Amino acid sequence: MTDQAPDPPSYCDAASHPVHGPYHDHEYGFPVRGDDALFERLVLEINQAGLSWLTILNKREGFRRAYDGFALETVAAYGDADRARLLADAGIIRNRLKVNAAIENAGRILRLRDDHGSFAAWLDAHHPLPRAEWRKLFKRTFVFTGGEIVGEFLLSTGYLPGAHRESCPAYARALAAGPAWAKGS
Repeated sequence: MTDQAPDPPSYCDAASHPVHGPYHDHEYGFPVRGDDALFERLVLEINQAGLSWLTILNKREGFRRAYDGFALETVAAYGDADRARLLADAGIIRNRLKVNAAIENAGRILRLRDDHGSFAAWLDAHHPLPRAEWRKLFKRTFVFTGGEIVGEFLLSTGYLPGAHRESCPAYARALAAGPAWAKGS
């Protein structure tokens, strides 16, 4: 009998799953720098609210097609016809609030780029913040970004530690990629 408590549940537990595994091993917790890629991750996290991450990963290619590869300028310019198209697309999550949030947040990211040069530079300018402060910042800056969405977005893009257990092989690879949390202030 040992006095050591077992590791708490972690996404690392899903690493052997055929859909979760590739995302866990090569994306989750790794730094993301491109604005369109960061926007994709934000849209996916927003759409995951109330659903399983497996559902989102299974629909990821549908999201990429529906949202024009997450090209910020394109999505920010979507109008009523695009909203109707998205709400009729069975390849994505057809939720009016989530569709509207994607379009609105694309425009907000473009405005952030005007002041900071990129979405990543805006994130960097606020790093490191405690998780609670990140939540407040996202709530002021974006729509449909509750605490879980913000936390998972920041974990998944390397801004907060904890995406992987230190014993997980992906931990060393993510750390070697230079996530923001490992750089300090």
